[in-house]
Amino acid sequence: MCVKVACVGGGPAGLYLSILLKRQNPSHDITVHERNPEGSTYGWGVTYWQGLLDRLRVCDPESARAIEEASVRWTQGVAHVGDLATRQPGDEGHGIGRHKLLEILAARARALGVRLEFESDITADDPPEADLVVAGDGVHSVLRTRHADEFGPALTPGRNSYIWLGTTKVFDSFTFAFVETEHGWIWCYGYPFSSEQSTCVIECAPETLTGLGLDRASEGDRLAHLEKLFAHILDGHALIGRAAADGSTQWLTFRTLTNRTWFHGNLVLLGDAAHTTHYSIGAGTTLALEDAIALADALRESADLPRALARYEQERKAALLSRQSAARYSAQWYENLTRYIHLPPEQMFALLGQRHSPLLPYVPPQLYYRLDRAAGRLEALRRLKRWLGPKLARGAHVRALTTQK
Repeated sequence: MCVKVACVGGGPAGLYLSILLKRQNPSHDITVHERNPEGSTYGWGVTYWQGLLDRLRVCDPESARAIEEASVRWTQGVAHVGDLATRQPGDEGHGIGRHKLLEILAARARALGVRLEFESDITADDPPEADLVVAGDGVHSVLRTRHADEFGPALTPGRNSYIWLGTTKVFDSFTFAFVETEHGWIWCYGYPFSSEQSTCVIECAPETLTGLGLDRASEGDRLAHLEKLFAHILDGHALIGRAAADGSTQWLTFRTLTNRTWFHGNLVLLGDAAHTTHYSIGAGTTLALEDAIALADALRESADLPRALARYEQERKAALLSRQSAARYSAQWYENLTRYIHLPPEQMFALLGQRHSPLLPYVPPQLYYRLDRAAGRLEALRRLKRWLGPKLARGAHVRALTTQK
């Protein structure tokens, strides 16, 4: 059955949904409305992990191949605490420029026959006419706000302040750097997204922000101060801001968004319009694309729109539970940084990796570290046993046959 779909918001979720729906049925009439000019976007690079790439290959091999080719990879994490650095292997991570990701998805959508209308500002009082309207217009979604009573959005603010910057320093791994100042700790998360640039997210407690005067400094002075604080990882490279309307890069406070329900009539929420998870777990883009995959699957399985949207909501809410929990505890770990920062470097880095644990806030850090190490050794022994047992059994069987001969 041919349906008319209007995606409001030309981010990764809306574009990828349009691709998947066109692949399912080329006769679908699909338009993506984006209020900004083509080629303009916010942010620097986004992260994703191997599991997402595997799913993208199944859903649309062509766009997956282009995304993989445009991405950079890392297999290590490094944490700098003052003058000390600890490096450890980790899962393979991928980074890609947000601008490049949108360029790839837009080109693929166009090739499949999707209409892309840039500088198309959809208002809440004049939504597009379609069988299905998809609100992929971000955390401040005007369509969701218009029907707030039905969707039941809730925003929970975090405590710390953060700023999203770029740098010409190309990190060779996912990099954490923690710097102590007279007004408290300030830290950054850095990761490459191209052969020329990296993302640098800088975070601190509000009292550190005001104590250092970073909330009041001019754009140039602010970047110069931050470059000096993180000179040991930037190696002389500059930090690059994203200018806002008033000429300054914005310090923000992350707000976690949830919604009581994800659809109302023929209007459905997608990506950041439906949910947000703290940036410290690097899952925002992954979750948005997974939303698109789930919604496309639900629409393919059922021609009954309310049933399809209910299935989509149920599936994604269930899938998000563990991610939202991990994000909540990760954010709290940084908000309580002084609980962990003075541990020996290897312990601090290990607990940095365990920051998603719901137990960690309630167990003394050094005790948690010892218990985690002991559990890790037990699991390693179990894996060795599972691997070694069959080999020993086969060897014994061969020896028995040889003896019989």
